[in-house]
Amino acid sequence: MEPTVDTEASLRSATARSREIEAQLAKDPSAFRMLTGDRPTGRLHIGHYFGSLANRVRLQDMGIDTFLLVADYQVIYDRDGLGEIADNVRNALADYISAGIDPSRTVIFTHSSITALNQLMLPFLALVTDAELRRNPTVKDELAGSTRPMSGLMLTFPVHQAADILFCKANLVPVGKDQLPHIEQARVIARRFDERYGRVEADRPIFPEPDALLSSSGTILGLDGTKMSKSKNNTIELGMTADETAKLLKRAVTDSDRHISYDPVNRPEVSNLVNIAALCLDRDPVDVAEELGDAGGGGLKKLVTEAVNEHFAAHRARRAELIADPGTLSAILADGNRRATEVAEATLDEVRRAMNMSY
Repeated sequence: MEPTVDTEASLRSATARSREIEAQLAKDPSAFRMLTGDRPTGRLHIGHYFGSLANRVRLQDMGIDTFLLVADYQVIYDRDGLGEIADNVRNALADYISAGIDPSRTVIFTHSSITALNQLMLPFLALVTDAELRRNPTVKDELAGSTRPMSGLMLTFPVHQAADILFCKANLVPVGKDQLPHIEQARVIARRFDERYGRVEADRPIFPEPDALLSSSGTILGLDGTKMSKSKNNTIELGMTADETAKLLKRAVTDSDRHISYDPVNRPEVSNLVNIAALCLDRDPVDVAEELGDAGGGGLKKLVTEAVNEHFAAHRARRAELIADPGTLSAILADGNRRATEVAEATLDEVRRAMNMSY
């Protein structure tokens, strides 16, 4: 039988720890190194921005040593082809920089470029069992919800993610609550490596046990009231023009009640639009809804359109400049890959020495 996991207790503990970390960050951000990233499966949208990207910029600007991964190898763990991966990587890079990620302070890199990072998978795989991997929620969901065979890469995804975190010795990973099991798996691998293979320096384990920093932002739904997804054509991409944004929002789902209220449980579609406007305006969604009053769906969509287009105007202008200058994007990524490689090779050297494999 699988062991029972008290997910509520785990969430409470992670939430309390996140509060402690935020307090520590305010005092001494230099004590932390952060790893975060995305799979380049499509264009980034406003859900990515408010859900994670804006927070990454905030943490970077606090002075945290930051690594940002474009997880291109993870594109293939649940699909047969790569799609427009090179284009997706370039567009993600343009959105990162336009949002405020500073390549001089944040190391931006791709999986496929960092050989030493991926080599850590081998010793790490020896530290986990098949049963542990199959209990991981992401892997379980794939097993339950997909008609395709489980790939070896999908099964070992939690280990690959641990390598992403531990190669640079990150001790902080901003995540949503659904990612907590992945952080715990990385902590387990760090601890087991220390127990099984030892250390190079007696008073310091090679790998720190990373902490999760839970995101405080709520989920932004798609324009049809369901999960944002490129395949559903319900997203507002960061790179869209003002006119494209307006056309999409005209099709957004509302309801027949002209009085606008913020009630996510009973009016999820209307409340989602109110929340998008509030995030762009940096206001409370309840106040935004009260101000709209009896403006109806048309008035709500008009406000959201204006708020989104104004909020992202500078982002979109900077993004257009970067997309028109692919040489600059390539140079930024090449420099990030070089810096990440230096860190990964130094970590791999320590691993070999701890394992008595320095020949």
